[in-house]
Amino acid sequence: MEKKGKFIVFEGTDGSGKSTQMKMLSKYLEEKGVACYLTHEPTDSPFGALLRSCLTGRLDADEHAIALLFAADRVDHITNPVNGMKAKLDAGVTVLCDRYYYSSFAYNGGFVPLEWVKELNKPAMEMLRPDLVIYIDVPIAESMKRVLKRGETERYETQERQQKIRTKFFEVFEELKDENIKIVKSEEDKFQTQAHIRGYIDELWGNAWKKN
Repeated sequence: MEKKGKFIVFEGTDGSGKSTQMKMLSKYLEEKGVACYLTHEPTDSPFGALLRSCLTGRLDADEHAIALLFAADRVDHITNPVNGMKAKLDAGVTVLCDRYYYSSFAYNGGFVPLEWVKELNKPAMEMLRPDLVIYIDVPIAESMKRVLKRGETERYETQERQQKIRTKFFEVFEELKDENIKIVKSEEDKFQTQAHIRGYIDELWGNAWKKN
C-alpha cells in the first residue's frame, strides 16, 4: 500500500444515504487492510457547533455568514494538528469525509453568489483535493421522504431548496471536470449502491489490491 492515505469525499442532497454508504465502505476498506478515518462537515469543532446551530434554526444567521463559517470550519478540518485530515493522510490513513467544498458550492452557492463562495474556499482547494468524490444521486421526492421520517427539518430541507441544490451540484461538477467525481445512482437496495461505489474504489486502488 502507498504510504500516504487516500482522501475520499461523499456528496449528495440531504437524505441521500451518504453516511450509511460511507460506513459500509469503511468496512470494505478495512477488510482490505486499509486504515480509515471517518469524518464529516460541519465538524465537531467550535466552528461546526456554530454551524449546526444555524442549520437547526437555534441561531439566526445570514447566508453569507454561514458560508464564511463553513469555509473556516473546512480549513480547520484540514489543518488541525490533533485530528486534521491532512495529518491523518500524511500518517497513511485513508480519510472518508461526508461533505466537502462541493457542498458549499451547491448549498451556499445556490443562495449567495457562487463566485464569492469559490473565493472563500480557495484555501481549502489549494491545500487538499480529494482522490475521489462519490455523489449519491437520489430523486428529491425520495430523499425528502427520508428527511421527513427523521422528524425536525433543517435550514435547507425543503423540496424546493433541495431541488435547487441538486441542480447546483451538477452545474459545479461540470466546472470541475479535472476532478475525479463519480455519480452513483441510489438503488433501492443499499448493497447494490455500495457495489457501484466499490467498483470505483477498486479502480482507485488498482493493482495495489493484488498485493494484499
